[in-house]
Amino acid sequence: MTEAMKHVHPPPNRPFRRGRETEDGDYEHTVQKMLDQDFDDWPNEAGFEGLTEVRGPVGLPVKGKIPSWAAGTLYRTGPGDFQVNDTPKGTYRTTHWFDGFGQSHKFDIIPEDTNPDTPVKVEYSSRRQTQDLIDQIRQEGGRSGFSFGQRSDPCIGLFGKTMSVWRMLASKRSPNTDNVSVTVQANMPGFRSQATQASQSGHRAGVKSMWLTTDTNTVKEMDQNTLEPIGLATQDRLHPLLRGPLSCAHAQRDPETGDMFNYNLEMGASCVYRIFRANAATGTTDILATVSEAGVKPAYIHSFFLSPSFVILCVPSTHLRGNGLQVIWHRNIIDAIEPFDENRVCKWLVIDRKGDLGVVATFESPAGFFFHSINSFEERDTVTGDTVVYCDAIEYPTTDVIRAFEMDVLLRNEGMTQNFWGDETRNRNSLARLVRHKLVVPNSSVSGTSAASVSRRSTIPMTLDKTLEIKAPHAGELPTINPEYATKKYRYVYSLPNRGFSTLLDSIAKTDLETCETVFWDNPKGHTPGEAIFVPRPRSKDDGEEGELAEDDGVLLSVILDGFGKTSYLLCLDAKTMKELGRAECGWAVAHGFHGLHTPAA
Repeated sequence: MTEAMKHVHPPPNRPFRRGRETEDGDYEHTVQKMLDQDFDDWPNEAGFEGLTEVRGPVGLPVKGKIPSWAAGTLYRTGPGDFQVNDTPKGTYRTTHWFDGFGQSHKFDIIPEDTNPDTPVKVEYSSRRQTQDLIDQIRQEGGRSGFSFGQRSDPCIGLFGKTMSVWRMLASKRSPNTDNVSVTVQANMPGFRSQATQASQSGHRAGVKSMWLTTDTNTVKEMDQNTLEPIGLATQDRLHPLLRGPLSCAHAQRDPETGDMFNYNLEMGASCVYRIFRANAATGTTDILATVSEAGVKPAYIHSFFLSPSFVILCVPSTHLRGNGLQVIWHRNIIDAIEPFDENRVCKWLVIDRKGDLGVVATFESPAGFFFHSINSFEERDTVTGDTVVYCDAIEYPTTDVIRAFEMDVLLRNEGMTQNFWGDETRNRNSLARLVRHKLVVPNSSVSGTSAASVSRRSTIPMTLDKTLEIKAPHAGELPTINPEYATKKYRYVYSLPNRGFSTLLDSIAKTDLETCETVFWDNPKGHTPGEAIFVPRPRSKDDGEEGELAEDDGVLLSVILDGFGKTSYLLCLDAKTMKELGRAECGWAVAHGFHGLHTPAA
C-alpha cells in the first residue's frame, strides 16, 4: 500500500487522486482498516445524540466564498432524534439509523445583490417531522405501526402485535405522526397540495410544494419555508389500484416533462407490482405495467432506474418472507427479509414508458443488493437496431450491509461494531461497489410488435452483462450526479466512500467512469460528510454561444459533521477540482441525514 491512502491528512485543500492501478490495493487496505477496528479516532456520536431543532432562520458565518450563482435553498432530510427519555418503560432507543425520528433542514443561500461576484449570506432552519409520534412514545413507552428495522419488544405476543397494527390502522394519521423523511421532492404531480399562497412565497424558482418520501406508499408535505409538516397522502390518491403498502423512496422524474415514476407493491395471498407514471401536465396517473408472476417475489427495493424509453425495476435478493405477510408479524422490514441465498437471483423488469407495451424484456443477474441507483442511459446498436440500456448502481454481493447501519454498530455499543466489522466475510460484503449493467432490449420488443408477442418474450429472462465495476473506496454510498445528465450518457459520479476510518462514511469522492480515476476531498480527520448535492454553474456571457458547459462545471454542497468539535457546517466544493471554496458554519451539530434537494433562486 502506498503512502497516499495511508495518509489521513494531505496538505490543506489538496485533493488526492487514485487510479485503476491502485484499486485492488486500496480495497484491501480498507478491509484491513475495518478489521483493525480503529474507530475511536473518528467520532460520529454528535450526529446521533443530543440534537436540537432550530426554527430559524438563523444567520451562519461564511468563510471563503460560496458562488452567488449557487443561490437558492438546499433542503436536507433524515433522522433527527433517536431516543425518547422518561417513558413508562424507561428510555426508548431507536435500533436502526433508518428509523430515527424525522427532521428536515434548509440552508438558504442568498446573494446580497445581483453582482455575480457578490458575497452570499446563508440562513439555516430545521424542523422535527414527527413530534406527535415522539409524544406518543413518551406516554406509552413503545411505538405502534411499522418501521424499517426497529426491534419489537420480545414480550409482546401475537395478540399484542395484531392490536398494535390495528390501532395504527384505525387511528387518525397525521403529518406529525407518520415518520416519512428519507428524500425530498418538489412539486410531486397528482397529489393535492395543502400549501397556502404565503407558504409558496420565497426566493425559490418554480417551487409550489415540497414533499418527503420513504419506502412506503405514503408521502408527506411540508411547508417549504417553515418546514412544518402540513399534509399526508397515500398513492391510492393517484390511482385506486395503488393500494399496496410498499413503494420506493426514490421516485424517478423525467428531466424534461417532470413526470414522476414509481412502483407500488401489494402483498398478501398474491404479490402484485404496479409500475406507474404520474403526469406532471395533467395530474393523471397511468399504470404502465402490472407484474404478478410467481418468479417475481415481494422485496425491499429502495431505488430503480429510468432511461429515455424505459422504467427498469430490479428486484434484488431482499425477498420478504410469507409473501410479505411477515412484515406484519415483525412490524419491520429487516426481520421480514429472507436469509440471503445466492440462488435467489436479481430479476430485472424493463417496462415501456413511451407506449403501452408493458414489460418488454426481463433479465437476471447474480444474487445481490443495492440501496441506490445512480443513472441509466441508452444507446442504439447500429447493426441490430436493438436498444442497449446501461444501469449504474452502488451494489453489494449480499444483504449484510443492511445491518451495518444499526445504531449499536454505528455507535460502537457493547462490542457490536467489533462483532460486525471483525467478521472478514461480512466486512467485504458490506463495502460498496459501483457497478454498470448492460441490458440489450431487442428492437422487436420496442416498436412494431404486438403486445401479445412482447408478453411471450418477457417471460424468458435474458442474462445481462456487467461491463464495469469499481470497488470501495474508489466509490461509495449516497451517489449523485449533475442533474442535467439524468437519463443521459454521463461521466462523473460523486459519492461518500468509507476508507476504513469511520463506522459510517469518511470522505467525498469524484469517480470518473471513463478513466476509472477517483479524486478524494481532503477532509480533516473526524469530519463526516453528508450526501453531496451537485449545483450546475449556469451559462454566462463569458461562455459564448457555442458548445456546452463541462459536466463537472459546478459546485457540491454537503453538510459536514465535525465529530471532535460537535458542530456542523455547509461545505461548498468545486466539483471539478474537489477543492473547498467556502463554508457556512453552524454552532451546533446537524444530524447525519439521508438525502437532499437544491432549488435554485428565482
